Amino acid sequence: MFTQTSQARCVHSLLAPLFELAREAPRLEDAVIGTVESEGERLPIPRFIFRGPPSGMQALRLAVFALVHGDEPAGAVAVSQLLADAVEDPAVLRGLDLHCYPVCNPTGFEDGTRFNRAGVDLNREFWRESAHTEVRVLEAELRRHRFDGLIALHADCDSPGLYAFARGPVTSEELVAPALAAAEGVLPRNTDVTIDGFAARNGIIRDCYSGVLCPPPDQTPAPFEIILETPGRADVDVQAQAALRGLRGLIAAMPRLYMGGSDI
Repeated sequence: MFTQTSQARCVHSLLAPLFELAREAPRLEDAVIGTVESEGERLPIPRFIFRGPPSGMQALRLAVFALVHGDEPAGAVAVSQLLADAVEDPAVLRGLDLHCYPVCNPTGFEDGTRFNRAGVDLNREFWRESAHTEVRVLEAELRRHRFDGLIALHADCDSPGLYAFARGPVTSEELVAPALAAAEGVLPRNTDVTIDGFAARNGIIRDCYSGVLCPPPDQTPAPFEIILETPGRADVDVQAQAALRGLRGLIAAMPRLYMGGSDI
């Protein structure tokens, strides 16, 4: 399993195993879609695409984003392990083109802070004509690929358990419920009626903050959007295991919706 050690944070060290994996796996493509320049450094914003075996239908485009907040490394560990598992058993992603963005905020990761090096919370900047490179690069990806579904992995240090934001079509709840159920095998669910200031039911929130990473406002049909939150005070590797199980649970639920002709 990929792990996040207590050593000094380094984007290049974090990503090296994934770039090496991509060199060896024909279904896994890697690219640096942008760089952030700060204090004489050029830090990459990477993208990895795993193209699953065909299912007989048009491939669904699913995007997973991690480390939008630089002090939440568990998501990057989970994404890395998901890709490694897919290389070993491609059938788990049959019918999917999985686009992974494991380090969306490279300076924040290296500094161990929520914000980027300019002191900005990038997850309040989307579709607001932001001047920040990280946001502009990711917005270009969102416009270009018009994903069928988006998943963002986050951690909440104030939450005692797992929860998720589910936006877009109602079928989001049909995907986020199995994701939370799978992740509960590792960490408990937050069942409070109010979470992070929003009304919640069984760990699912339908509202969200403005400016979070999301699809282009004019995208039709709208994709599903899920933000999976792990309890940030838990061990990073335990959070990563829970997030990985959540991703697997969601991916396993997708064919049941699409094979039935659901329009997500």
